[in-house]
Amino acid sequence: MDDHGPGQGAGHAHHHGADAGDGRLAVVLAITVGVLAAQVTGAIVSGSLALLADSGHGLTDAAGLALALVAARLTKLPPTPRRTWGYLRAEVLAAGAQATVLLAVGGYVLVEGVRRLLDPPAVASTSMAVFGAIGLAGNLVALGVLASGARTTLNLRAAFLEVASDALGSASVIVSALLIAVTGWTRFDAVASLVIVALIVPRTLPLLRETVSVLLESTPPGLDLDDVRAHILGVEHVQGVHDVHATLVASGLPVLTAHVVVDDECFLDGHVPRLLDALQGCLAGHFDVEHSTFQFEPVSHARHEHSHHP
Repeated sequence: MDDHGPGQGAGHAHHHGADAGDGRLAVVLAITVGVLAAQVTGAIVSGSLALLADSGHGLTDAAGLALALVAARLTKLPPTPRRTWGYLRAEVLAAGAQATVLLAVGGYVLVEGVRRLLDPPAVASTSMAVFGAIGLAGNLVALGVLASGARTTLNLRAAFLEVASDALGSASVIVSALLIAVTGWTRFDAVASLVIVALIVPRTLPLLRETVSVLLESTPPGLDLDDVRAHILGVEHVQGVHDVHATLVASGLPVLTAHVVVDDECFLDGHVPRLLDALQGCLAGHFDVEHSTFQFEPVSHARHEHSHHP
């Protein structure tokens, strides 16, 4: 027996999580492409690694945002018999891809930054500062566009993280350009590039870990299955619960399944539908899990079950 009421398959609701944010992503992508063009020009003119690192980060931003935009559009497609959840998990894949690319860029900049610390080239600090400021301005506008949706989906969170890291990188470029202009110590450029790496990696690893957790169908964050079992066992006529599984299909869409052992007479007196309502109301009210599937079993069914149940 299944969702939202008695009977098999009754009342499956479509994903009603946060807005996919494709309009915001399209605006931010346009801004990012413009900033990228300015940063590449600035890196060529100034010879700055920090600005080149920021340009490389901008390129991954543009690619990641394009991927995020495609994923946001895909999540709006309806379910089909072949894909019963539609393309909701596309946002998880897009977030994971963005995080992976960010780490790759961070690794490159780390190696090149160390090399330039040892052998610093000449850097045009004025051009570096000007183009860094252009990048920062564009990033701040993009952050303003994304801010309201950054906590709603992994996809928008990854996009916000990319743009935020790029903004911090642009700020580092500006500071290092000013320091080079004042002190003449060109190694500040390499130091700024390493600061960018330090800003990117710690913010990217948790996102990558979260996307991998979703793809491995781990229990959703904040959902305590021991607590869920206790609540189910507290419902009248329930004698046991086993095979409890909970996963996250996409942001804001946890699902749970369980085998619930009830008194044999519940199957004779028509009490099972009321049990279904009670259990689903419990999960939705206490745990914010609106998609749940329960298999009701009489106590006498135990000998037909597997020897081990999680």
